[in-house]
Formats: sequence, C-alpha cells, structure tokens
Amino acid sequence: MTNLETTEISEHITSAMSDSITRTELINNDLTIYTSADNIEKLLKFLKDDTQCRFEILLDICGVDYPEREFRFEVVYHLLSISNNQRVRVKVSVREGEYVPSIVWIFSSAGWFERETWDLFGIYFDGNQDLRRILTDYGFDGHPLRKDFPLTGFVELRYDDEQKRVVYEPVQLMQEFRRFDFMSPWEGAEYILPGDEKAEDK
Repeated sequence: MTNLETTEISEHITSAMSDSITRTELINNDLTIYTSADNIEKLLKFLKDDTQCRFEILLDICGVDYPEREFRFEVVYHLLSISNNQRVRVKVSVREGEYVPSIVWIFSSAGWFERETWDLFGIYFDGNQDLRRILTDYGFDGHPLRKDFPLTGFVELRYDDEQKRVVYEPVQLMQEFRRFDFMSPWEGAEYILPGDEKAEDK
C-alpha cells in the first residue's frame, strides 16, 4: 500500500467516523486510529462493512501496559483487508478495572484474542461469554504481562512422584538470587572473571 493510498483511506475513515475517532497517526506507512471504549464497536463495524474499507479479517487483539498513565492499558486491534491489500491498527486506552466492549459479534475470531488479553493483562471484555484463562493455568494468580508482575511469579509447580500429580508451592528464592550488581566485567569492574585476564594486557 502506497502513502497516497494510506492517506486516502485515512481521510475517508476520518470523514465518515469523525465522532468516533480521537486522532489518526501514520507511522512508516501504517495507519493507526485512536478511539474510546464507547466507540470501538461502532468503528470496527464500519471498518469491516464499509465498501471502501472492507477490513474483513481481525488479525489480533493485544494489550499494552503503561503503569504510569492514568489510562493504564491500551487495547490494540489489527485488521486486514484482503480485498484492498491494506492494514489498519486501532487503539483504545482504558483505566485499570474498566471494561472494553467485546467485539465477538463483529469478528467471531475475537473470542480467543479477548481471552488472551484478559488472561495476560487483566483487561475485561464486556459481552464475552467465555472470558477465562487460556494461556495460564486456571488457578494462576495475577496477570503475567503486567509490568508490575514479579519476574519470579508467585508460585512454582513441580511433579510430585509420591502424590503422582503436579503440585503448586510458593516461590522460595534465597536472597542472594535476588541481588544483582549489573556490573559488566568488561567495563571497569573491580574484579576479573576467569578467562578475562587478557583484558589486563590491553
């Protein structure tokens, strides 16, 4: 898709859906449309059904976490028009605990994408009748792609040969495994690791 084609489709969408669009952005010839949770269904239905747009395939729904923002999460929709060989990205910003309307009734493939986004980020999709864990276990605590989720997690699992089943246990790390000095042995460290003696010769 050329810059001209992208600009034309951007102007068409903005003109037709001006009340549903916050702003548009063109980066590396990719069109990104910003909207609100209240308008996401209306906008996506237009992008799918409009004869000039015809974005008939939902490629993905994913989340992005910005803990420092008031609207902590962005829900990102990627659409493809096979008819016009065009792609578009739609972004919705939501606060923690806010709902985003489910779009399963527009794109049936959205069901699993919304489940994945809820599982990994904790973003709720109102109207999704099957919003349950899809990548983590059913008893999993938290949402692992949030930036405040601990790298070690909360529990670890192992197979217990006596019980003949998988068991969950709280994560127990010795304190020395939690301390990192982040010093590089090649940049002014106070110690020389074995094998790095050659650095002394320079």
